[in-house]
Amino acid sequence: MSLRSSFAPLTLAVAVAVALSACGKSEAPADAAPAPMSFDLSAVDTPSAAFDVADLDPSIAACADLGGHVNSKWLAANPVPGDRTSWGSFEVLGERSLAIQHAIVEQVAAAQPAAGSIEAKIGDIWRTGMDQAAIDAAGLAPLQPQLDAIAGLRDGAGVVAWLRSQYAAGAGGPFSFFANADYKDSGTVIGYAGQGGLGLPEKGYYFDADKAPIREEYVKYIARLLELSGVDAAAAAQQAQSVLDFETRLAKASLSRIELRDPAKRYNPVSAADANAITPNFDWNAFFDTLDVPAAQKFSLAQPQFFAELDRMLADTPVEAWQAYLRFHAIDDAAPYLAAPFEQANFGFYSQTLRGQKEMLPRWKRVLGSVNQGMGEALGQLYVQAAFPAESKAQMQQLVENLSAALKVRLENLDWMGDETKKRALEKWASFTPKIGYPDKWREWDGLQTTGEGYLANMQAARAFNYRYVLDKIGKPVDRTEWGMSPQTVNAYYNSTKNEIVFPAAILQPPFFDAKADPALNYGGIGAVIGHEMMHGYDDSGSQFDAKGNFDLWWTAEDRKLFEQRADQLVAQFDGYEAIPGKNVKGRLTLGENIGDLGGLTVAWDALQMALKANPEANVEVDGMTQDQRFFANWATVWRRNFTDGELRVRLETDPHAPANFRANGAPSNMPSFAGAFGCKAGDPMVRADADRVVIW
Repeated sequence: MSLRSSFAPLTLAVAVAVALSACGKSEAPADAAPAPMSFDLSAVDTPSAAFDVADLDPSIAACADLGGHVNSKWLAANPVPGDRTSWGSFEVLGERSLAIQHAIVEQVAAAQPAAGSIEAKIGDIWRTGMDQAAIDAAGLAPLQPQLDAIAGLRDGAGVVAWLRSQYAAGAGGPFSFFANADYKDSGTVIGYAGQGGLGLPEKGYYFDADKAPIREEYVKYIARLLELSGVDAAAAAQQAQSVLDFETRLAKASLSRIELRDPAKRYNPVSAADANAITPNFDWNAFFDTLDVPAAQKFSLAQPQFFAELDRMLADTPVEAWQAYLRFHAIDDAAPYLAAPFEQANFGFYSQTLRGQKEMLPRWKRVLGSVNQGMGEALGQLYVQAAFPAESKAQMQQLVENLSAALKVRLENLDWMGDETKKRALEKWASFTPKIGYPDKWREWDGLQTTGEGYLANMQAARAFNYRYVLDKIGKPVDRTEWGMSPQTVNAYYNSTKNEIVFPAAILQPPFFDAKADPALNYGGIGAVIGHEMMHGYDDSGSQFDAKGNFDLWWTAEDRKLFEQRADQLVAQFDGYEAIPGKNVKGRLTLGENIGDLGGLTVAWDALQMALKANPEANVEVDGMTQDQRFFANWATVWRRNFTDGELRVRLETDPHAPANFRANGAPSNMPSFAGAFGCKAGDPMVRADADRVVIW
């Protein structure tokens, strides 16, 4: 459960690693290996995202529209760049992180580091990715052995054997298989199999009438890739329709994103023998033997109806349809690392048609994305050595302690929760584990073999290495030192099975965090983010996991009913927000993040008042604004963001986060403290009537 979604394309191994789930030069952390080289970041210079009183729009009253009051001028002056689909505070910080990473990889690639070092492996990915001429000259040849093997499939048994080999190589297929903590025994890692196999963002894209134009363009894209691979136009068109029909059948058997918010629909422990009864054409014992994982006695086969349908498809779908599906997805997955026509076709559908992006990112940013996919934490180790001030971690630890203290007081004083449930809620509070900046223990990269010869080969090697790293956790104790995000990521997250809150180094910049800022800005920025991640432990999904991270509903029936009634009010509030004419936010899909925002901002407000009481001399006006006003203004600054129309439409269907402007206003409109800060009156748009005001935590 992260603070925001980035929608970066992920390989199977990277997606799995996430599921298991900034800046002046400084000394490397004490627990890191000595830096093999130093980095010059003097050329790094990107715009600031910090709150500036000059951005305020006096023509829009804060009591009418806080987000508009704080952000409208900035948003008008900062449209979405042609190579983006959104632009706001997160993206500005992301640009700085990218600039630092760019400087690092350029210097690494030029330095000829020691063979086998992480610098050498990062350099291999970087150099081969930047060699467009060599990639274009290779054409489809790097993928041809895989395509030839698909062409040689003759029956369902051959398809099953092929799928096993692909999962073993980290390439995956029509379902997901990954490692995660056992929901009922959070100290142990088990395997999880889940639905997948779709090329469109969500199951509704295969059925909704308003998505018909997208489906038409998707078929054209499939045909285009198949033609580029050597299939003649008529056969490519026929196969493309076959792929859509194939995926539509998978989609029909899949659960929606809203349904998957329920942990019970993500956890179904079975043995391989149990699973084989559901999928007689797919032998799970053979699958686990091929992957060399000890999962036969227990793994989670969530969404069994999906696997039953997939199994029927192994029996009744012609092998030619399977070949078309597998061929397309093999090319589609590899397209970003292949010759320009493949990469451009991939961009044309997924970024341009689907999301409204006008032009590709510069090649260096695309290749840097590949480095992050393949060796994100290794690059993060260099990033921290080069660019994370040690004092930022110490100050963040203090802020976390202050937010934690404020949350404890709020939990103790809830008037709607009974003593028995409150005791369990406080047990969970006491077990929160914060992680700040970077891991205490870095990953090892021994065994990853990269080369200076091939971009796709390097990415496939990294994918296989990372997937093996994930699979090797199965049957072992959970490693609680491990991170699910790299330090250079501008984001934060909560992990329910570890009951941890995690804040990567790159988010610790304005408008979130500034060591020199007045208290209001830090509490309205990173303080609210800290509170947000803590409150994920008490949202509609996270609240079903106990203090030890086990899937265990620790509530009394009456208290749970009261919680759900209050949560339903928040669903109704966000259901009422119209994002695009005729398209409203999905309050049920975004409920967890909205609970995080409301509870997090409320707790951050409490913590600010405690801090100002302890240090009265800090309670001063700055630029004509009180600390209370600056607190809410910086909260809104965090959520300044423009979207392309296409990006916003995709997010409304798939993103568990509401669009940014509604996040800027949604939580404050429920808080009397906001109305008090700006002198708002009953009837003002930002003041919800008592009957509609949502109070949960």
